[in-house]
Amino acid sequence: MKKLSYFVLVFCALSVISCSNENFEEVLPEGTENPDPDPDPDPDPDPDPDVTTTPCDFDLKNLTANSTTVIDCMLDLKGETINLPANANFDFDGGLIINGTLNFSGGYIDGRIMNSDLELTGDLTLKDPTFKFIPTRWKNIVQGRTTKDIALKNNTNLENLMNFTKELGATTFDIDKFDAYFEVTTVTSTTANQNFYPSVESINVPSDFTLRMTDNTYLRVQPNTSKNYVLLAIREVSNVKVIGGNLYGDRKEHDDNTESGPHAFGMVLMVHGGNNVDIEGVKMAYGTGDGGNVNSVNFTFQPNYVPSNNIRFTNCTFDSNRRNNVSITDGFNILVEGCTFLNAGIDMPGSPGKAPGVALDVEAFRSRDDAGNLILYEKAYDITLRNNTERGSKFGAFVIAIGEDVTIENNDLEDGIAIGAGHDIKIIGNTIKAAADDNIGAGITTGHPNSSDTYNNVIANNRIISHNIGIAAYQRDMEIYGNTIEDFSVGIQPKDIKNFDIYNNTLTSDRNASIAIFGNLTTMDNVTFRNNNVVKVDRESIKMVAVNEGAEAAAFKTTITDNDFAHSTTISRTNGIDFIGNRTKEGMILVNAKNININSNTIESTGRDGIIIQEGCSNLNIGLNNITVIGTNLDCIDQKAAGTNIVIANDNTCNN
Repeated sequence: MKKLSYFVLVFCALSVISCSNENFEEVLPEGTENPDPDPDPDPDPDPDPDVTTTPCDFDLKNLTANSTTVIDCMLDLKGETINLPANANFDFDGGLIINGTLNFSGGYIDGRIMNSDLELTGDLTLKDPTFKFIPTRWKNIVQGRTTKDIALKNNTNLENLMNFTKELGATTFDIDKFDAYFEVTTVTSTTANQNFYPSVESINVPSDFTLRMTDNTYLRVQPNTSKNYVLLAIREVSNVKVIGGNLYGDRKEHDDNTESGPHAFGMVLMVHGGNNVDIEGVKMAYGTGDGGNVNSVNFTFQPNYVPSNNIRFTNCTFDSNRRNNVSITDGFNILVEGCTFLNAGIDMPGSPGKAPGVALDVEAFRSRDDAGNLILYEKAYDITLRNNTERGSKFGAFVIAIGEDVTIENNDLEDGIAIGAGHDIKIIGNTIKAAADDNIGAGITTGHPNSSDTYNNVIANNRIISHNIGIAAYQRDMEIYGNTIEDFSVGIQPKDIKNFDIYNNTLTSDRNASIAIFGNLTTMDNVTFRNNNVVKVDRESIKMVAVNEGAEAAAFKTTITDNDFAHSTTISRTNGIDFIGNRTKEGMILVNAKNININSNTIESTGRDGIIIQEGCSNLNIGLNNITVIGTNLDCIDQKAAGTNIVIANDNTCNN
């Protein structure tokens, strides 16, 4: 599978250009069966094993105040309303009360007695704050494939049941074996405003509430023709947990053709202006847009702006969502930890992936006014992506298209990390190893070429393996240190950078024509390469071609100092380099080089001259170098062409 360059990826992320790619086919270890990740619902749900059908031999008309009745039989109220005495309580022992209404004056009921054929009114509470939803007792919520009308009722009735049990004192709503479809694209508002608000028409979880599901729980989007929807929403609520379960979009059966526009915004789960929200161990798959989405209600400059705050996704799985597996467009204090990202944005039969096609994208929207001032419609910041695993994304792992104060650490990734317009980004301690058939892109790309908002970023202590470019570095005010880069064509590629410190990196590659550090057709202002160790490459350890050629870069300076270079150095059509105190092999070549200081280096060259000065050079100062050449008819310093103001001091040491 081929990847686009990460320079193209950033354009895709920012402008949502449709990008194409080949399909991804997951390869399982030998001997492992490939289970159906999206099993069909069971058309015949299991009967309720905990309920007896034996009729009760008593009624409730003679109950006394402060009494407790054990329901161990089937009590049919025959359509009557029973007005209960004060503080009447009901315990469950395998029975139900059906076909009527209980009107309480205080007291409690065990939630296991509740069912769709029993209405509860008055003043009552649940015996246990954990309500166990038992599907067979709720006939108004239908499992399996069904009609749009019934799926819409499923939505209404499940949401109403969560709200009702909360009113009765429930703090946790438990669902085990359950598989049902929910219609989430129909406008249900009865007001004059009939606009479609996806996170309103979804299943909404209330505040101060936990929805807890198991691996046997499936909530599915009813197949539809809408370009946007939300299956499960946490909208303008606080203190919510969603734990476990499988949330599936309708991507496999979605109709792209009935409604115009890109069908790329069907969200499986959305946190929409939520506060203090935990999403734990949930699988979110097959959305026509994103698996998880975090954003705000309204825009930052509006008085009714509600950002998402204190949001945590932990140990979740995101799989085969059409656009991104996760998008964060607005919010702060957000943690994504221990999650598994699979197959983001891949093409599927009848459902080609949509850009950006990455595992996780931070993409706050902004624009500029006529005076060039930023208008922040959305703001995404204070975000941590930690200890996650990513495989098989169409275009990349993590992209900070527009965001700030983001930490990406200790992740195990197959595809790369990219920054579009982001500052105070820390990319630390990640392992980024390209798939064997997918090594064309970059491990880390920092900064969009046209962005003025990319600065103060750190790339440290990462291990980058088998990407064509290890680190492609743009923009300003950045540190790149402690990284190990292996099996590359170019290890570090600086491009139009300023105020960079690149140090303590280790680079090694057996690839044909590999170059460790390559500056080409670019500018570098106040840039330092220090204490880097190039263990092995096929060509140059460091190559500078057409660096700082223009008049605007006449005073720019790059310092290359105290590095260990296993191979040669080339400086061509380049201005403003201090090459000081390095230990290098295979010698140096200078051609059309200007304002270059080569001082106090240890140069050992086998089979070629130590320093070769070719045509077009000017303002060279070469001194205090210890040069050893191994072979016959070799010079420590060979000036092959005349130049201007070339000073070769007498204090260079030559060993030949």
